[in-house]
Amino acid sequence: MAVLVLNTGSSSVKYQLIEGEVRLAAGRLEGVDGLDDLLARLVQDHPVPEAIGHRVVHGGDRFRDPVLVDADVIAAIEELEPLAPLHNPINLHGIMKCQEVFPSVPQIAVFDTAFHQTLPPEAYTYAVPREWGVRRYGFHGTSCASAVRQAAALGHEGNLIVLHLGNGCSATAVRDGHSVDTSMGLTPLEGLVMGTRCGDVDPGLPGYLARVHGLDTRAVEEALTHDSGLKALAGTADLRQVRSEQALAIYCRGIRKYVGAYYALLGSVDAIIFTGGVGENSPEVRARALTGLERLGIMVDPARNEAGDQVVSPEHAEVAVLVLPADEEGEIARQTLTVLASASPH
Repeated sequence: MAVLVLNTGSSSVKYQLIEGEVRLAAGRLEGVDGLDDLLARLVQDHPVPEAIGHRVVHGGDRFRDPVLVDADVIAAIEELEPLAPLHNPINLHGIMKCQEVFPSVPQIAVFDTAFHQTLPPEAYTYAVPREWGVRRYGFHGTSCASAVRQAAALGHEGNLIVLHLGNGCSATAVRDGHSVDTSMGLTPLEGLVMGTRCGDVDPGLPGYLARVHGLDTRAVEEALTHDSGLKALAGTADLRQVRSEQALAIYCRGIRKYVGAYYALLGSVDAIIFTGGVGENSPEVRARALTGLERLGIMVDPARNEAGDQVVSPEHAEVAVLVLPADEEGEIARQTLTVLASASPH
């Protein structure tokens, strides 16, 4: 079955047309304005897909699993827009465009937050007034699900720490395939230092900036989202161009801190997984992030690490350190097929 996967972001569209293990088409479209042209080209050059899987960033606490898109699902994605104002409307735009071009093809929404719906209350609850109705949701769930599945295929299960490091960064503690804690929270701002996002900061910061610098909430939110992180520390959001030793030290220290915290939370760790653009391609970040954790059985073998091996920990290490590709599109295709199979009459 040919599955079209659309990962429609705020500034780009990643797509793949997958049939079995074969990628019939794949690419990245800068901006969403060309989505009509993309779909027209796919129709012209390839068979009509039999299903379409969409990445939807925020499913709130309503969606624990991928779902077949219908009017109720569309309405729910719209209602959740305040939680992801930059992403959910764009994700929905991709769904609506596909409905126009492929009206009879089933569409499946795969939610980035769904993997973290297994968080226990003590992990997702904030110590704030209940009437605010806020909680931790977590993100990068599709990437985490893919990493956990790949690790299991290699024989690494049990207690895992997944480090998704790209322009956005997160750490997730996984026990027996289920997320039990994750660094991103109500929004993708919390947690690790990222390309342009701040990571953990004092919650009093917006109030301070309002009093001292006269900045309103929108200006602070924009700055913390688009002008912070590595961009603020080193003048660039691209880690490959970072030349500031301090910026790199801050970035890697934050990762190491979360690894230590999640080790304590899990009690023991069977494997640490690096994924995402930085996680897969930066031996320096992998080495520096785990330096000093040897007493916990966590080590990186320099030769394996520099060679970019799949396993970069020493042989017989107590904790395996893995480098696995972030195959979000492949995971979306797999989940799409699972939904279709369960919906088919037996």
